[in-house]
Amino acid sequence: MNIIKFSRGVPPVESFPIRKLSDCACDALAKYGPDLLQYGGGAGFQPLCRYLAAQAGAADNQVVVGQGSLLLQDFLARLLIVPGDRVYLENPTYDRTILTFRRSGAAVEGVPVEADGLDVAWVETRLRKGDRPVLLYSIPDFQNPTGTVLSLPKRQRLVELAEQYGFWLVEDVPYRQLRYRGENLPSLFDLNPRRVIQMSSYSKQIGPGLRVGYVISPQPLAGRLERFLEEAYICPTFLVQAMVYEFIQRGWLDANLRELRALYPPRLEAMLSALDDCMTGLATWYRPEGGFFIGVRLQAAIRQADLLARANEAGLVLTDGRTFFTGAEGEGFVRLPFCSLTPEEIREGIERLAGVVSRLSMEAGERV
Repeated sequence: MNIIKFSRGVPPVESFPIRKLSDCACDALAKYGPDLLQYGGGAGFQPLCRYLAAQAGAADNQVVVGQGSLLLQDFLARLLIVPGDRVYLENPTYDRTILTFRRSGAAVEGVPVEADGLDVAWVETRLRKGDRPVLLYSIPDFQNPTGTVLSLPKRQRLVELAEQYGFWLVEDVPYRQLRYRGENLPSLFDLNPRRVIQMSSYSKQIGPGLRVGYVISPQPLAGRLERFLEEAYICPTFLVQAMVYEFIQRGWLDANLRELRALYPPRLEAMLSALDDCMTGLATWYRPEGGFFIGVRLQAAIRQADLLARANEAGLVLTDGRTFFTGAEGEGFVRLPFCSLTPEEIREGIERLAGVVSRLSMEAGERV
């Protein structure tokens, strides 16, 4: 029996532009070799910084490019958080974000996620009662793990609240360029660059092994982050950042994104179709318009440990749904990435999952 992995949200290897990146590496070394191979500043490869600043409508010194967005997130947490500070995270959210902020000593609180993104009314109620978070972390576009998009009214109200109550909004946008239908919404940074720290990477747009992430933030925070990076690892890997810059300058990033927007929609549709056919009555889910994931909530009271064990017996690899939640709400939650599987594998995997859930649902009913 073939093993079907509904675990990590990784791009498929066939999406990697290997030959083009090879050309970019050679040209980058030819153009900038001495600078790329020498120690440099913590802000990153300056042509790429300037490009990102121009794209965001920010100043050059507001951009820091580093070794992947997760490490930058960890450094931001250490800069902004004093142990015991309150931090709001979407509930559920990216599992490693929960670990990152807890490791910094933050008292994390989960904000419920609805069909149109995080529950801003919940946030507002808590603020009016006296809560004062240092920051709120959000993935507003095709959220990991639910696939939801934060609606425009919620975006507008959220940046108003950040301004009024003086907390940072950390906006993580790795999937923003991977919209397959519908219309783009303004980013939180677009709406209020004074209170928003925007971060992303080229992991989903080119390849995660590049480890090129970036943060765009107001000054003087950007300067503090740059100094922190210099103290941590002196300077990032300029060669890889220069490869990404060459890739962009040749017009290959736009072309690559067009190819990805053609590659992923059939996989998303295959998963939605399979869920409709096999999981109706067993679970509920949102219907994403982009990104990598669909989050599924099982209707029966099924223990996560039982689900993982039975799925493994059926040749399925799942991520423990509990890891995406700040509390104990993750029982019966399944994150389903569709990005790296073919439509045929997706259909087979959902059929197996439905069989597992059906049997466990019956057993749960018998226990009751």
